[in-house]
Amino acid sequence: MEDNQITLDNLERGADNPAFNSMGEERLYAESDGPHGESKEERRGEGKGRFSSYCRKAVQPASKAKHFCKAHAKVLRTVVLGILGVAYLCYFIAACWLNFERALALVVMTAVVAFFVCWSLFKKHCGAKVLLLLSPVWKCFQKSWPWLKWLLWVALLGGLITWLVLDTGRNPEQLISLAGFCFLVLFLFACSKHHGAVSWRAVFWGLGLEFLFGLFVLRTTPGVQAFRWLGDQIQTFLSYTKAGSSFVFGDKLIEEVFAFQTLPIVVFFSCVMSILYYLGVMQWLIVKISWLLQVSMGTTPTETLSVAGNIFVGQTEAPLLIRPYLADMTRSEIHAVMTGGFSTIAGSVMGAYISFGIDAASLIAASVMAAPCALAMSKLVYPEVEESKFKGKGSIRLSSGEEQNILEAASNGAAASVGLVANIAANLIAFLAVLEFINAALRWFGEMVDIKGLSFQVICSYVLMPVAFLMGADWADSPLVAELLGIKIFLNEFVAYQQLATYKKNRLSGLEEWDGSQKQWISERAESITTFALCGFANLSSIGIMLGGLASMVPQRKGDLASVVLRALLTGICVSMLNACLAGLLYVPTEVGDCVTFLSTTNFNSTSYTMYMCCKQLFASSALENGTLSFTGAWADAAESVLCLTQCCRHYNHTSC
Repeated sequence: MEDNQITLDNLERGADNPAFNSMGEERLYAESDGPHGESKEERRGEGKGRFSSYCRKAVQPASKAKHFCKAHAKVLRTVVLGILGVAYLCYFIAACWLNFERALALVVMTAVVAFFVCWSLFKKHCGAKVLLLLSPVWKCFQKSWPWLKWLLWVALLGGLITWLVLDTGRNPEQLISLAGFCFLVLFLFACSKHHGAVSWRAVFWGLGLEFLFGLFVLRTTPGVQAFRWLGDQIQTFLSYTKAGSSFVFGDKLIEEVFAFQTLPIVVFFSCVMSILYYLGVMQWLIVKISWLLQVSMGTTPTETLSVAGNIFVGQTEAPLLIRPYLADMTRSEIHAVMTGGFSTIAGSVMGAYISFGIDAASLIAASVMAAPCALAMSKLVYPEVEESKFKGKGSIRLSSGEEQNILEAASNGAAASVGLVANIAANLIAFLAVLEFINAALRWFGEMVDIKGLSFQVICSYVLMPVAFLMGADWADSPLVAELLGIKIFLNEFVAYQQLATYKKNRLSGLEEWDGSQKQWISERAESITTFALCGFANLSSIGIMLGGLASMVPQRKGDLASVVLRALLTGICVSMLNACLAGLLYVPTEVGDCVTFLSTTNFNSTSYTMYMCCKQLFASSALENGTLSFTGAWADAAESVLCLTQCCRHYNHTSC
């Protein structure tokens, strides 16, 4: 019987069970008492053996296919990727052929992806050869660098001064923002922990990168168009939240109730961010940005990765990227991690601010500009005086999620946002209630000495008014900007952005700038400056959040965390203000356009900001002397000047009316 046993080897070679041929059957009869002499247990065992044999034969094709796929995995992967690449190429050509203008965004995204794919392949296959080829040039460059760097600095400084002279000649008010920028840098240097240990390379490179990025976003046509397009796409993307929230809460609630209108966006954005982390997209972006900052500024990989992560995630999520290294980081590196958290906002709450009506392009630009500035100012306020264990370290391993598939990642992201949504709602209820209580108490104290209308906002508007003016806001707008700054620092930026959104809606709806002695809105320039100034988690309530989050990761460093958190908070506040100064320096006033054509063709049933500005221009061009109405400028020859003036007087008050 031993010769007739079936093994897996025999099965793979295709050997048949000897029980199913005539010779095997005769042999089995001879070795037993015959077919009728075997017991029921033996027959049952034989049946099981036959069933097992059938199962093995049934799965044999699948097993062979699996072995084939494993043996030729590389070839099959290449074939599948090739087919997908050809299919996408056909789709891309068809889209460009049908409507190139419509497919322009697709062209840009494809070009970016193709560049990085080609760069990765080039580094993999030719990187070592190119480095070897360029090594003589690199050695020559290193020898010349001591005098070459001074020549480069002089050229850059000369170019910057020349540009500032030419640019501020047209708009002298930009010099105020420049003065504010210099004042804040000097103030932070005065607050430095170790004045003699400041790494000026990190400071100047960080401020330079911030300036270059701001120049690209706010001044160049491609930068303005790219970020405006990106902002529009984000607004469209966030509008998909309505499909889920309207199903759960109903259309009436999401149109009338703030909690059901704005907070579901946080859930949706958190879900998407979790998916991007699972796919590795966010890690790729963070690594690329941190590489640029690390190479240029000379900072360590750990602090740079955390600050780069803060562009996309919150103040307690970004340190999770470097959690294994937190215990061994120096105080200066921990200060940089905290400053990065205070200087930026999370992508999830950014979606909520965009839903208020805040300009999306400005919010994105502010978050990106804050990263190099936060690193630079952190190294100015708390320079490195210890020996870092990570200096010169090639790379840091990024931690990734534990999700098994994309559905689990989406579910975990949505579930994780529940705590954030509850935290936002609870903070809004608490802070707005506390603010109302403080205002009531201040009004009561003020009335005791005949001071009417005393409030927290009024106090902030006076105390922080010089700071608002130095950032570049007009003197008339400075009290309102200072009020928003005070709300952001002492309460939180969520409440401040809500108030800024109210001012923006008043302006866009065409309300008069002044209602008696009360200003109803601020200028576009002040709006832009304030948007940058509020973009950060640097407020008093964030101290507890920051300490709680980091202390839970490294409880043995609680003392070090507490010793640097106040400096980090101050640095984070100033980083947002530096961004605001840069926004004021680079701001370009928007042209109103041809007001004669606009007012002659517009419908005066509703007002708008353009109508208000054109009516203001018309009022300035009109003159009433001895009962005779006359017009100057473009309105002098306009046939409908009187009619347009009459329509403007229906909405706005002026002496010409």
